[in-house]
Amino acid sequence: MSADLRIETFQNLQGDVFRLSAPGDGELELRLTGVAPLSAASAAPGSPRTPFALYFHGPLSPWARQATYRLEHALLGANEMFIVPLGPDERGMRYEAIFT
Repeated sequence: MSADLRIETFQNLQGDVFRLSAPGDGELELRLTGVAPLSAASAAPGSPRTPFALYFHGPLSPWARQATYRLEHALLGANEMFIVPLGPDERGMRYEAIFT
């Protein structure tokens, strides 16, 4: 299903919680804090979707390392996403997932 996800899918989900399943490390709750379009130049060749980025915040500890994880959402179900930690801020650990 991840290939079918579009920016419009997430625009009304800001503030929602996604559960990240990390094998051996349990689950983390990530809150979707931003949805941003990316330049059309970053689109994957032949991809019909507009590239976009998702931004999440989670706890400072434990935190997820850069990897592909299963993220579950009450409405979207489970999807695989490549998550990159961006570092902490005043709200917790920041993460990014990019879709091209």
